[in-house]
Amino acid sequence: MKPRIVFMGTPDFAVPSLEILIAAGYPVVGVITATDKMGGRGGKKLLESAVKKCAVKHGIPVLQPPKFKNPEFLEQLRALKADLQIVVAFRMLPVSVWDMPKGGTFNLHGSLLPKYRGAAPINWAVIRGEKETGCTTFFLKKEIDTGDILLQHRIPIGPDDTAGDVHDRMMLEGAELVLKTVQLIESGDYTLQEQDGTAATSAPKIHRETCEINWDQPTQVVHDFVRGLSPFPSAWTMMEDKQLKIIRGKREFKMHDYKPGTLVTDNKNYLKIACQDGYLKVERLQLAGKRRMDTEEFLRGMDFSHLAME
Repeated sequence: MKPRIVFMGTPDFAVPSLEILIAAGYPVVGVITATDKMGGRGGKKLLESAVKKCAVKHGIPVLQPPKFKNPEFLEQLRALKADLQIVVAFRMLPVSVWDMPKGGTFNLHGSLLPKYRGAAPINWAVIRGEKETGCTTFFLKKEIDTGDILLQHRIPIGPDDTAGDVHDRMMLEGAELVLKTVQLIESGDYTLQEQDGTAATSAPKIHRETCEINWDQPTQVVHDFVRGLSPFPSAWTMMEDKQLKIIRGKREFKMHDYKPGTLVTDNKNYLKIACQDGYLKVERLQLAGKRRMDTEEFLRGMDFSHLAME
């Protein structure tokens, strides 16, 4: 008998993991996801999570508890009689939830644990210039991202990859790892690997102030920072009195006499910003109040003749 599975997740990232389990014939007896929210234009549209939409499409019961310690929810969860619970891109769970099934609860995490424990592992791996990251499945325990490892899968990071690029690859390759992990648990033939806490690094949640660019750094560091926050939430700087988000840029190693942070443009084809040992040549950007656009289109609608020119 295949294990009865309860799946927990919310965003697009989790959908391929749910889909692959369904396609493989595993009985997903329930899905736990975030509560619906009002949003869209004017905040008048009811927004359902990507995981909820997937579950409804497949006729899987959905639970959306506002609080996980609610006795009514715990009773509903217990009634599903899951053998195994799987968490992908979801919130922290209380012990009463993750310790419920006899087979335990495992999580798919977007790093090679113990590196990058925390809410934003993909972003921080790119920001810190890593050439490789990956994903890990591990059994939950009380301390976040510290449980014993089941499987890991390595994913290269290219020199110009954004966090979005890595996210999209990991979304699919992580789903394969989830399936392999379920099959491994089902076989009963596996050895858990304890995490080395001394090798742990942190990947905390990213806030707006975290995203401001410090131009007084080497060009490579600035480039890694920008791509690590792209496409969302996006690195930003100030252009005169407005916030300018930089979505994509290229490194240009070239010594200059400009103060770091100086904007340099020909007012037609290029916009670049001075770093310690070169420039970040901006390719895609968004000025506050405007839509995202490529640099040439942006320059056609603006007059920056007062800025520095080479």
